[in-house]
Amino acid sequence: MKQEYCENPLDGGTLQLWLKEFADYLKVEKRHSPNTVASYGRDTLRFLDAMKGRRVQDISQREVREYLLSLKSGGISARSSARALCSIKAFFRFLMTLDVIAENPAEILESPRLWKRLPTILSVDEVEILLNSPDIANYRGLRDKTMLEVLYATGLRVSELVQLQVANLNLESGFIRTFGKGKKERIIPLGDHARSWLESYLAHARPTFLKKGQPTRDLFLSNRGTAMSRQMFWQILRKYARLGNIKGPVSPHTVRHAFATHLLERGADLRSVQQMLGHADISTTQIYTHVLKKRMQDVFEKFHPRA
Repeated sequence: MKQEYCENPLDGGTLQLWLKEFADYLKVEKRHSPNTVASYGRDTLRFLDAMKGRRVQDISQREVREYLLSLKSGGISARSSARALCSIKAFFRFLMTLDVIAENPAEILESPRLWKRLPTILSVDEVEILLNSPDIANYRGLRDKTMLEVLYATGLRVSELVQLQVANLNLESGFIRTFGKGKKERIIPLGDHARSWLESYLAHARPTFLKKGQPTRDLFLSNRGTAMSRQMFWQILRKYARLGNIKGPVSPHTVRHAFATHLLERGADLRSVQQMLGHADISTTQIYTHVLKKRMQDVFEKFHPRA
């Protein structure tokens, strides 16, 4: 049975009730990650605040478009604006499931154009410098080296990397199992280098981080014996980027971009890279098509008789 709601969602506690149920809807039905659920909630609340108490039934497509334009004029990036639109669309779809509204005023609006070129592309030489920066003579360096090797070998998101458990490894067959956005499972090959470093880390470094009486299934551990956090790994990565004198910003996502770019440069097809990255839609992977275009141009110039 549908719940009864007051006519104006910004009156009383109805808005808070809707936002709570919206979060449950995203988490349970749409299987979004906690970070995505939190982001969508913040975006939606900011949008409703901007509507200044208007009934959701009265919000028009024009008002949604004007709100997005106001984000742009306020200096919000295209990526953040696109996420805001996704959040607004999702919220209105949720209200439709409650029969609060009959149509979604944001449904046909298109996302702002996102950048087509990668923000930073590390060369193979720069990646080698980064991977060789940790001092593997000590256990922290061995752990850091292993994390960097796994990140570059698999193209994992940083959240997926730090959430790996020992049970996710199959070193005999040479692959890992991870759960990406929406808890979607995927299998990724490791490669000989990453597998070798994982074996060394598990045998020599990880036992030194374990605290007596505090067993854990987490693969990569902090100095306190707890799971490595995203923030800690960011700091580790930046430290080695500085040590290697690598110019430009370096982040876990930069290494993920390098993984995809270097695969495509060496002949991998876009669909395989999509599967390894865990992109639900190949259109997301198509930001790398500039790599394919360059390779086609090189092939043409090398082999065509009239090039």
